Amino acid sequence: MTDTLLFEHIDEPGLNTIDVYMARGGYTQLPIALKMKREDLITELTGSGLRGRGGAGFPMGRKASFIPKGDMQKYVVCNADESEPGTFKDRELIQKNPHQLIEGLIIAAFAIDATINYIYIRGEYDQQADILDAAIAEARERGMLGENIFGSGFDVQLELARGAGAYICGEETGLLDSLEGKRGNPRLKPPFPANEGLFNGPTLINNVETLSAIPSIIKLGAEGYAAIGVKDSAGTKLVSISGNVQRPGNYEVALGTSSRELIYGLAGGPPDGRKVKCWFPGGSSTVVLTADDLDVGYDYDSLEAAGSALGSGAIIVVDETQSVVELAYKLAKFYSHESCGKCTPCREGTRWTFHMVERIKEGTATPMDLDIMAAVQDQIIGHCLCVLGDAMAMPIGSLIAKFRDEFEAEIETNRNAREAQLAAQFSAAEGITV
Repeated sequence: MTDTLLFEHIDEPGLNTIDVYMARGGYTQLPIALKMKREDLITELTGSGLRGRGGAGFPMGRKASFIPKGDMQKYVVCNADESEPGTFKDRELIQKNPHQLIEGLIIAAFAIDATINYIYIRGEYDQQADILDAAIAEARERGMLGENIFGSGFDVQLELARGAGAYICGEETGLLDSLEGKRGNPRLKPPFPANEGLFNGPTLINNVETLSAIPSIIKLGAEGYAAIGVKDSAGTKLVSISGNVQRPGNYEVALGTSSRELIYGLAGGPPDGRKVKCWFPGGSSTVVLTADDLDVGYDYDSLEAAGSALGSGAIIVVDETQSVVELAYKLAKFYSHESCGKCTPCREGTRWTFHMVERIKEGTATPMDLDIMAAVQDQIIGHCLCVLGDAMAMPIGSLIAKFRDEFEAEIETNRNAREAQLAAQFSAAEGITV
């Protein structure tokens, strides 16, 4: 059985159009799903073992089963706000095969009886949004959207909403607030979106890759899809590999594939014979792993056992030529800037962390600052409404724990350089030749 499902025809010219998509078997699974009972369809999605590909890894079918039955207005919202640093797989799916996403979303909408649905796309994805707009219009013209689709009696609407470039809107409740026209702030949970989501109605939220996998599940059947991958990590995964590798890009692999095979086999490993210093397995918000962890299986449970997470499926490789202090600086700066400011641990913790790393770079820090910085991360984790604070604290904390010697060496080097510079400036001011 092939391991290529989402990317099967990905580079075929014109796949973004409905004619080419249908010529390659597109929209054949939708009428099959529409003939199923809704509870049977949800059972099929649950039995496939598909876990959310956006970061949390929660079983997609189980999440759909939480949506209450009844005549109230329900929604499916696709999270296409792909803002996690190092992640660019959803962008390729949208740009090259938008109808696969639309077909999967309509099937999910039918499963929970959601007649009004949205795709919320990242503000920076302007080209991809235009492609999606065109694809939605094509689907509407061909009767895939609208009233009584395929004679099923099911009416379905789909609209595209464009974000404005805020990382916090990738968090599902912040996304919902933004979609409702409010400032993108995370909400207190419970209530969870499945019970009280968009416009206070039951809402199923999944990302682009998750929804795009649904047609393959209908085609293969739950057992066929679950047979790909490993236990509790079924199916294929799109992996965005970037950083210090020779062949960066998106790769589709069966879950459970060795991380070494991904980094060295597919992406070519670091250039010029360099060695891996550390790597982020699931985007910049995950705990960093080292070269000792390269043989871990790339699946949810194996990465969790290694102390990290699969996250969004973005591997960022850092080789031995890179400074961990510079890496920590860029991470802290990004998350400090993107914090919405609602929670004190996140608002103050990200800002303090950024200034502490600045002190290291400026030569004003001491080794004691590393203890303070590590303690700040501990105070952030688990104490915020959403995971943005954790998204900085986990990688920063792991960098300090695993590369403390390098932090201390740079503190010493930068302090000596600063003292020499100050001495030279003092001597020049006094007219003394040093």
